[in-house]
Amino acid sequence: MKTKKLSDTNVMENAHNVDARNMYNTADAMITVITLMPGQSLKRHITPVDVAFYVLSGTGIIEIGDEKEEVTADTLVESPKDILHCWYNESSEPLRFMVIKAPKPKTKTIFIGD
Repeated sequence: MKTKKLSDTNVMENAHNVDARNMYNTADAMITVITLMPGQSLKRHITPVDVAFYVLSGTGIIEIGDEKEEVTADTLVESPKDILHCWYNESSEPLRFMVIKAPKPKTKTIFIGD
């Protein structure tokens, strides 16, 4: 058995310049935990695989395609591959969510507006 604590995992360099930590990273899948502080957001982007997001704590706004919705802790959001998506923290508290990509992407994410 392997165990890993978020607090023992280093923040990885990323295009969004936010706290992102790879908790699971194999040839087949990856799980990253992202923390957005109040006022932070990700860059709008398109991933080449389906993505599932699970909100661990806080309140955030998820944008997928033409839809935007406020979501809170214990909410799962599905985002199909090749669709623009983004996260925004417009609250006064940190937002923490898990990003699950399976299969693991073999091609790069496309950033919009860079």
